[in-house]
Amino acid sequence: MSEHPTDFVGDVCAAIRGAIAEKIPGAAVEVAGGGGHFTIEVVSPVFAGKGMLVCQRMVYGAIAHLMTGDRAPVHAVDRLTTRAG
Repeated sequence: MSEHPTDFVGDVCAAIRGAIAEKIPGAAVEVAGGGGHFTIEVVSPVFAGKGMLVCQRMVYGAIAHLMTGDRAPVHAVDRLTTRAG
């Protein structure tokens, strides 16, 4: 993994988990990665009956502020898995 320059101070994985938990209460969130590239798995009953793209948009919407700007801490989500649970 290459380094990704950012002005973010703190644990990016924790920030991603927190942002998703705030927008999707009760979700079980697992985040791994670094250097701007992350994998995310989110399990939530909110996803029941929704299509994959709708669920993924919900997650991306929750972390959009972490992906905005030239020096954003999240450069790419290499894998995003969502499922109802």
